Amino acid sequence: MKKVFIKSYGCQMNHYDSERMLESLTPLAFQQTESVEEADMVILNTCHIREKAADKLFSDLGRLNQLKNRRQQQGHKTVLTVAGCVAQAEGEEIQKRAPYVDIVIGPQAYHRLPQILETPAYQNADEKISTLGVVDTEFPIESKFDHLPKNRSKTNVSAFLTIQEGCDKFCTFCVVPYTRGAESSRPVSDIVKEAQQLVSNGAQEIILLGQNVNAYHGIAEKNAESWGLARLLYELAEIDGLRRLRYTTSHPLDMGDDLIKAHGKIDVLMPYLHLPVQSGSNRILKLMNRRHNTNDYERVINQLRSIRPDIAVSSDFIVGFPGETDQDFKETLAFVNKIGYAQAFSFKYSARPGTPAATHDHQVDEIVKDRRLQELQALLDQQQHDFNQKIVGQIIPVLFEKTSRYDHQIQGRSPYMQLVHAIATNELIGHIRNVRVDLAHPHSLVGTLQPVSSGYTG
Repeated sequence: MKKVFIKSYGCQMNHYDSERMLESLTPLAFQQTESVEEADMVILNTCHIREKAADKLFSDLGRLNQLKNRRQQQGHKTVLTVAGCVAQAEGEEIQKRAPYVDIVIGPQAYHRLPQILETPAYQNADEKISTLGVVDTEFPIESKFDHLPKNRSKTNVSAFLTIQEGCDKFCTFCVVPYTRGAESSRPVSDIVKEAQQLVSNGAQEIILLGQNVNAYHGIAEKNAESWGLARLLYELAEIDGLRRLRYTTSHPLDMGDDLIKAHGKIDVLMPYLHLPVQSGSNRILKLMNRRHNTNDYERVINQLRSIRPDIAVSSDFIVGFPGETDQDFKETLAFVNKIGYAQAFSFKYSARPGTPAATHDHQVDEIVKDRRLQELQALLDQQQHDFNQKIVGQIIPVLFEKTSRYDHQIQGRSPYMQLVHAIATNELIGHIRNVRVDLAHPHSLVGTLQPVSSGYTG
């Protein structure tokens, strides 16, 4: 057996892609290792959304090149691979700055890894190999899902399932349309089969993934109809043994009435929605090409809360977008106060090469960005604190996922995606049990396991 080490950066979809890469390498006698020192193949599955993603990659590559050289001196071959969105966006730059990288492969082409490793260049090379020099960043005509293994070999208690990729929105700050391509959706039957397999392998919760997941428009085999996300959710909810269902990340424009109503009708659909707004200023939203305004967003939130009063909402915010004034930022703060979030992610704007916003004339000074980010995060942290405090004293169902870093505790997630710690044995991992919440920390809850007779269990 050969050993492969894989590191995933960034989004949940990258973690899903990493799992699928590992599965595709299994027939080639690769098994996963947690030790990069013993890896015959190292894969860095990169993300291009956050600031300095490329810088972080090249820093990691420098260290891995030293490892590769040490292993070569010991008579071991190491295949160094860069995958994901940075590979897609900067393949030529990677080849130029890090010529010791063997394979550069984009997120739509990683299913071709086994094919690359079966080429004579790899098969006939000894431990003195310098580089394979393969760059594969083409968008294939056929979907990668048609070529990935049909059987899912590894399943966690909470499992990711990609149903949609790419985006047609072209927000002016975003690289996704350029690194992941146009919107495409997997067929309904493929998703249902994969979900059934995940549940049969032990998954209690499935999180549906997509760059713009609620734009899903997959084809159903029976009548060749195009299904939206709402109809797919109803179908998946019928899978025996599936206890929880979530989806991320959504765009406000694609929150149709049928999807909103599904939150009030599907029991296993959790009362939590991540719905990025990015700014509370309509002027900035227009510059971002978000194609929604604050009234549109607020209307969706109000509809959701009328149908599912306990729903928790999270969001994404960008501060310091080119042209953002003090007044625009004040409008964002006012909007956050108006909506009220259970949690949120906020970032300073950072230019992405090739995106329209990167060449905007009115870039915001870094000092101003820092100040605004601190102010926004203080407000969002307070809202998260207030939401967590409201849970104290309540008994909530928790899906336990793994051992906690605290002694004698295991950890899981509440219906609202909060991390929950409780004293319990590992036998409860993979089960849903009631927990009384005793204490709320800024980013987690601590509670006491309740007797089985105390109410809902699973």
